[in-house]
Amino acid sequence: DISKLNPDKIIISPGPGTPKDAGVSNLVIQTFWETIPILGVCLGHQCIGQIFGSKIIPSKQILHGKTSLIHHDQSGLFKNIPSPFQGARYHSLSLNTTPQNFQKSAWTNDGEIMAMKHKEKPVFGVQFHPESFLTPVGNKILENFLNE
Repeated sequence: DISKLNPDKIIISPGPGTPKDAGVSNLVIQTFWETIPILGVCLGHQCIGQIFGSKIIPSKQILHGKTSLIHHDQSGLFKNIPSPFQGARYHSLSLNTTPQNFQKSAWTNDGEIMAMKHKEKPVFGVQFHPESFLTPVGNKILENFLNE
């Protein structure tokens, strides 16, 4: 049981498939989003989006192991990060819209949602992969989450 571990942050990792294939990830988000900071990466981002009302749709551009420019609003996860930056992408699905009570915080040149944050709670999702060596600023993004 995760609550016995007494986490101070939770990262919902990437994985194959869709949020319905994400095992315990959805339950973890639903259980802890109001009390523990959460960062969803790729599939984790999609899980957060779907739980809060977004639909999962085919991406405008399917990218696996490729990078693209990611623009952002300089807030939260993106504090002291240049905009745009090169971000690693490994996905064929995306969110159709930012869910209610969330705001889009990063996007591609064609407007695809690359990151979002809850308006009141420290809940974040990133479609790209900050943990990848293809995202040079990824460590700083993760550091920003850990210091949130």
